[in-house]
Amino acid sequence: MANDIKNQQDILAKLNISALNPMQEEALLIIETSPNTIILSPTGTGKTLAFALPLLDLLDPKSSEIQALIIVPSRELAIQIEQVIRSMGSGYKVNAVYGGRPMSKDKIELKHNPAILVGTPGRILDHFDNDRFSKAHIKTLILDEFDKSLENGFEEEMKAILYYLPSLSKRILTSATQAVNVPEFVELENPFTINYLKEKAESRLALKLVISPDKNKLSTLLELVKHIGNEPGIIFCNFRESIDKVSAVLDKNHIAHACFSGGMEQKDRERALIKFRNGTCQLLVATDLAARGIDIPEMKFIIHYELPVHEEEFIHRNGRTARVDAKGTSYILKWKDQLLPNFIKAKDPIDISNKAPYKKQYWETLFISGGRKDKISKGDIAGLFFKQGGLKKDQLGTIELKPDCAFVAVPVALADQLVGTLNNSRLKKKKVRITVL
Repeated sequence: MANDIKNQQDILAKLNISALNPMQEEALLIIETSPNTIILSPTGTGKTLAFALPLLDLLDPKSSEIQALIIVPSRELAIQIEQVIRSMGSGYKVNAVYGGRPMSKDKIELKHNPAILVGTPGRILDHFDNDRFSKAHIKTLILDEFDKSLENGFEEEMKAILYYLPSLSKRILTSATQAVNVPEFVELENPFTINYLKEKAESRLALKLVISPDKNKLSTLLELVKHIGNEPGIIFCNFRESIDKVSAVLDKNHIAHACFSGGMEQKDRERALIKFRNGTCQLLVATDLAARGIDIPEMKFIIHYELPVHEEEFIHRNGRTARVDAKGTSYILKWKDQLLPNFIKAKDPIDISNKAPYKKQYWETLFISGGRKDKISKGDIAGLFFKQGGLKKDQLGTIELKPDCAFVAVPVALADQLVGTLNNSRLKKKKVRITVL
């Protein structure tokens, strides 16, 4: 037991977390003893760590087979979970597979079985149908954001996947929504439910109503963005066409932003999130795909540019701000003659005529054509920018390292100069291209 605690402390230290929250503590105890567990907890409360920590104790370090399967509804969530588990430094191999990336990449990574396989239903079923590895040793199944998978129409794929898993002895389901109807094929008998959905103090979330005099709300949206100032936030739209219109207005007014929707290529979606995370973009203009299951920092605010149709969407959008112990604001933008749905309780409209001081964009993102598989580390990249690029410590922003490339935040004013100086430099043994993203 002392060893388990020590290992847990090492993992938390690697993740820069001082202590587990109550939900994670309870999950650690319950998952160990219960064959079937449901975790209900708001977005942003650390559900990945809640199931990943006890999962590590369930794995056999001597086995060379896949032992745990984590099914998720989106590519972004698959990537995020893979990164979290890797960051824990457990020594167990983990791989994420998902639609939208070349099958050849999957096949190379799966030549050596991971202990933990993370993926979207369609891609996992493809691997199962083609018998690319043994399913006989998969004893633990985690269905993360399970309700979202059913919403996305993955029920048939999930039914087929479970048919392939004869050795399951533990099932863990997570959701940020109360109404989780678990189909019979999951065989979730007598689950222990850990429910922290009511723990989120709504007082931390301020709902503010903004009235647009015109049916076309773009000019009011622009006014609201200028009223809020330089805070990072998400503008939620219902349609890709709306994202394009909002983006055009922000471009015209030189407001740094990135777009994020299901219609974009996976590579472009990932790069949008990278620029948003590192501060190159102040705003993310997105569909409900960004409401959960993506790795972005705490938001001070979100804007409902278009009102959500269902209460669940409203809850998940709002879950992007006022997370854990922080406060946040949800701005509801409506046309003056538009009726609010019953589930939106905002009443008195606010005045947005006063403008916050606006600072120019400080960060720019540079792309580097080498990554982890080239044995390049974040330290190598930092060294290049300090020594040859002449940057001071506070001028080097976030570095994100991927298998085949890397992204670095640097001051806008120095971006072109750094590209000129550092392009075609050597990192380890590889000559890398460096360009503005």
